[in-house]
Order: sequence, then C-alpha cells, then structure tokens
Amino acid sequence: MKTLPSTSRSSGPLLLALAGAVLVFFALDVAVGSVTIPMREVVTIVFGGTSTEPAWINIVQKIRLPKAMTAVLVGMALSVGGLQMQTLFRNPLAGPSVLGVTAGASLGVAAVMLASGSAATLMGIRQFGLSGSWLLVMAATLGAAAVLGLVLLISLRVRDYVVVLIVGLMVGNLTLALVSLWQYFSAPAEIQDYLLWTFGSLGGVTQAQLWTLALVVGLGLLLTLGTVKPLNALLLGEEYARTLGLTVRRIRLLIIAATSLLAGSVTAFCGPIGFIGIAVPHLARALFHTADHRVLLPATALIGAALMLLCDVIAQWPGSATALPINAITALFGSPVVIWVILRRRHLKSHFA
Repeated sequence: MKTLPSTSRSSGPLLLALAGAVLVFFALDVAVGSVTIPMREVVTIVFGGTSTEPAWINIVQKIRLPKAMTAVLVGMALSVGGLQMQTLFRNPLAGPSVLGVTAGASLGVAAVMLASGSAATLMGIRQFGLSGSWLLVMAATLGAAAVLGLVLLISLRVRDYVVVLIVGLMVGNLTLALVSLWQYFSAPAEIQDYLLWTFGSLGGVTQAQLWTLALVVGLGLLLTLGTVKPLNALLLGEEYARTLGLTVRRIRLLIIAATSLLAGSVTAFCGPIGFIGIAVPHLARALFHTADHRVLLPATALIGAALMLLCDVIAQWPGSATALPINAITALFGSPVVIWVILRRRHLKSHFA
C-alpha cells in the first residue's frame, strides 16, 4: 500500500543548525571584501551605529548588505524552484530553467543589450526616464513571461509531465538559438556587455530593486507553501493525488506559476545562475534522508541560502579587488554535489517513483 513519506524526527535540530549556518555565512559575506573592515565595525554599522570611517558605512549599508540579502533570496528561490520541478516532472535533473524561463529572460535582455545602440532604444530610455538596469529587468521579465505563457498554454492541453518538460526544453533552446543569431549580427561591444550579464552577478541589485526582488520571491515562496501536500501526493502518482481530492491540473499550474516567479525574478535581476536549483534539493534529501516536502521545503531554502552566501564569499575572494563570475563558482559547487549524491545514493530514482 502506498504511503506518504514520513517526517524525520531529528529534522528540527538540523534545521536550526542550518539556520545558524545561514547567519554565520551572512555575517561573513558582509564582513569580507576588497576593503578590510573590522568585524566589530561591521556589526555596529549593521545595527545602525556609527563608525570611525564614514566610507565604511556606505560600503556596508549600500553595497555589502544588499548583496548578501540578494544572495539569500537567490539561493532560496532557485533551490525551492528546483525542488518543485524535480517532484513535478519526477526527474532528478529538472531545475528552474527547465521551462525555458531563464532562456526567455535571456532573450529579453539580449533584445535590450544587443540593440542598445539603436536610436529607438536610446529615445525610449530618455522619454520614459528608465535607467539601464531597470530596462533590463523589465525586458527580462517580459521575455520570461512570454516563454512561460507559451508553456502554460501547452500544459493545459497536455497531461503528460514528461511532454511538458520536453516542450519547455525545446522552447528554451529555440529562444537561445534566437539570441545566438542576434549575437552574430551585433557589434563586438554589445556582445561583450551581454556576455558579462550571462556570468551572473549579485552585486548589481540596488536597495530599491532589492525590495522588488524580495516582494516577488516572497510571493513565490508563499505560493510554494500551498504546494507541500500536493507535492507529497504527486510522489505517489497522479491517481493517488486524485484519491485525496486534489485537482492535478490546478496543482500543476500552481507549481509552475510559483517556480516561474522564483526563477524569473532572479534571472531578471541577477542574470542566469545555474546548478543551485539542481544540486541543493539532492543535498537536502541526502542530509535529511527523507522525501517529505514538509521537511525538504525549509531545508532546501536554508541550504540554498547558505550555499549562495558561501559562493559569494568565494567569488569576491577576501582582499581581492576583483570578483569572480558567480556562475563559475556555483558550477564548481553544484556539479560535484550532483555527482556525489548520485554515486552515494544509487536508489535516487526511488524518490521519484
């Protein structure tokens, strides 16, 4: 007889330990950088105090704090989105980019960056008073929404999750092909700006933009809370979910909408950041030895936040005047984690059977 996965009794202390790790890595991320600031001064500035060096206040409050908070939001959003996608499609290699959301956002950004030299684009920026960063965010959001809308329309007519997965991948490949063609006919300077965006960055989010990112990610996480029971039911198959009185089509749309909000907003503000959404859910399953989403959801969010903060610390390499591409660091962490989990847990498919 099929039963829902049970909640691990030892999950509470472990979740508290993960929360503590997030706080430690958050403090470390705020403390380190190209400018050396004593930890005592950092703590004082964070809690609203004054400092002997006025420049340190600006560095901590306007640069490091927003970047660390962005890292937390990005880690939580991509990790939770990946967890939902892996359960929805019952595929251990699924991630937030599976529906083409990242590719759609990239197409929107390419439409701005690779055409930024045109008279129409420059006139539009002057007329509407939009800065370059906000224009990129709007373009990325519209591009992601366009691709998502197409996949959603197809998912309404297709009941097979695997088919929707393949459609999402093909739509993503189609948009990336359009971007490649656009790059081919663009000027070298425009291509360079776009390539820098594809590396991903946490430091480009301003304080004003951070509130928007937090609002969208918070909405996505709120929708995710309503999918915990359906996700557990989907682990046992659609028929079992229907016996519990759940509407499978509505569940699928809710999960896709929540994941799209999480992944789309992150891509719009920070660029395409890979591997976190795929690796972290596997790491949570291996650490907690459970498939229960009542445990996996908070565990995945905390691990994702901690890992993203750690990646940001490594990317800026304390004392270095330059920052490494965040995508390169997440790939260095994510790829070995996926390989390690697969080799260590040969029964990986049992979580999706």
